Amino acid sequence: MTVSLAARVRSLLNDAVQAYQGRQGGRILTDVARHLDGPLRVAIAGRVKAGKSTLLNALVGTRIAATDAGECTRIVTWYFRGPQPRATAFPQGTRPVGLAIDHDGSRYTLDLGTLDVEGVDRIEVSLPSEWLGQMTLVDTPGMGSLTESAGRRTQDFLGETASVDAVLYLMRHLHSTDIDFLDAFNDGDATDSSPVNAIGVLSRADEIGGGDDDAIAHAGKVAAGYRADSRIRSLVHTVLPVAGLLAETAATMSDKEFADLAGIASASESATMPLLLSAVRFTAPTRSVTVDIAARERLLAMLGLYGIRLSLETLRSGKVDRVQLCDVLRERSGLNELRRLLLTQFAQRRDVLKADGALRAIETVTRNDPIPAAPRLRQAVERLRAGAHELTELRLLTELRTGSVQAPAEQIAVMERLLGGQGTSVADRLNLRPDAPWETVQAAITGMHGHWRRVAQNPLIDPSFTRAAQVLQRTCEGLSSAVRATPQRPPQGPSGGRAPVPPRRPGPVPVDKTENLRKPAPDDKTTAFPRPTHPS
Repeated sequence: MTVSLAARVRSLLNDAVQAYQGRQGGRILTDVARHLDGPLRVAIAGRVKAGKSTLLNALVGTRIAATDAGECTRIVTWYFRGPQPRATAFPQGTRPVGLAIDHDGSRYTLDLGTLDVEGVDRIEVSLPSEWLGQMTLVDTPGMGSLTESAGRRTQDFLGETASVDAVLYLMRHLHSTDIDFLDAFNDGDATDSSPVNAIGVLSRADEIGGGDDDAIAHAGKVAAGYRADSRIRSLVHTVLPVAGLLAETAATMSDKEFADLAGIASASESATMPLLLSAVRFTAPTRSVTVDIAARERLLAMLGLYGIRLSLETLRSGKVDRVQLCDVLRERSGLNELRRLLLTQFAQRRDVLKADGALRAIETVTRNDPIPAAPRLRQAVERLRAGAHELTELRLLTELRTGSVQAPAEQIAVMERLLGGQGTSVADRLNLRPDAPWETVQAAITGMHGHWRRVAQNPLIDPSFTRAAQVLQRTCEGLSSAVRATPQRPPQGPSGGRAPVPPRRPGPVPVDKTENLRKPAPDDKTTAFPRPTHPS
């Protein structure tokens, strides 16, 4: 019987915990073991005013605020799924303290009471949120604030061994301090991160370019430019534009707020056009709309001018109810794409990311506290890594992102997809439809495997490319085994018999012309690897 990666890592962790019993390293490793089977832990980080709390509210699906929001944002706050709302503070050196948490129908309010923020290690909040059942979210203090200790808390927290499994890093415009932070976060000697488990979020995307009607489209172009930057690619898996305010409002809009928007939309465009020129005009006294100033101020705070323009345009396009409007806001905000990426890149890789983090934790502890058992434990880590193809894939995916593999960009893209860079399912890896016939899947796997075998045998390409091809061969073999082990359900015809399967071309199997594979000379401008074919 094949022992799972998680079981092997747990066994090694237990061994390490026993070896470090009674020491600081033992407590660290015990904490890692406790979280090994739990939901993925994703931290939200960024500079002050980057929109971290707004994005967290959008992901959780409800507004969460503190009676003293400025104080609360200086504390690392964990959000878990639970049957009832509950909040607990963990002061340093004393017992946990329960906090009052109220719900007024539109938001949860957290009361810190008389707690000294500087003496609180963390706050844990439990909420009945479906999304929190898939991943635990951690809101971190903003960096670059006037309160230096708040930013230092975030850096210390993310620098702790296996504190979280992945990070969303929010930035409004790429700042030098963003690069410095991501550089430090990806420093292998200091943390347990890599570009595979970090996503850059171009936040407040609706405000880019002054919040004009094409602000989101402009933000998409800016994010694409960041993704094409080799320095950024080496620090984060990708960069996505997200308008957190739109996403938060899509999750929390009330019937009253929708009615106010509909009231404004019922006025003529000529009447509302002057209101949409600026925030001052939108909230100024006017007879052109019946919605009062207080309600308009509320809508402006919820949506911004971009969101209000989008909402009015949507409401005037036809009969639209609150749910449909919220769907439009959510889609335009970029939240759907971010959630998809979180599920495909993080949640689907949960076991592998947690296993990799656990092994890194053992390496860090044994390096920092070299007891007699440390060399044996490090050797066990090396053996486990060498025998676990899932970890080899993760390591190669990181090498591709950081430019350690010398291959043309179009081939890097094919390799990243096959390694699960666009999703870990067989169909995602092969760039096939989820309902692709068994024969099509097998043909794609066979073509990929044969191609990478010939690449690995070619002595003229760069050694790093050869090693990558060897890993990809093993990936294809694993995919083939997984497909053979999956029960096949033949399509049914109208009478219940097997329906004919139309022939389909497989996914992006690279062109098999290995005689063209050669290591280029320094000034050779030819392509060192042929461009892959694409499905028609």
